[in-house]
Amino acid sequence: QVQLVESGGGLVQPGGSLRLSCAASGFTLDNYAIGWFRQAPGKEREGVSCISSSDDSTYYADSVKGRFTISRDNAKNTVYLQMNSLKPEDTAVYYCAAPEGRWETSCPYDYYEYDYWGQGTQVTVSS
Repeated sequence: QVQLVESGGGLVQPGGSLRLSCAASGFTLDNYAIGWFRQAPGKEREGVSCISSSDDSTYYADSVKGRFTISRDNAKNTVYLQMNSLKPEDTAVYYCAAPEGRWETSCPYDYYEYDYWGQGTQVTVSS
């Protein structure tokens, strides 16, 4: 059974950092591109970042570029999202997801291209 589990969310002050983890079970993560998405109350789900399966090509939304870093540790079957210089507008539920298909040198930007989703982890940035 394919399963993704996010962890690492929490409450942090503006300017602080968090590292989210996306752990996979039931499949090998290094065969899949992985995306991070977020959804704030009353807003649509938006893409934050993604990483390809083979050459670690990455994509970042303009709103997080320079502050967030996506990476993978295939030995641990885990993908990370390091979030620095957090802002109140980063507050949302964060989800990781995996698409079917071989995304070896790129990764999809849109949520509808993803087939497997985790349950989400809450990130709250507030003083």
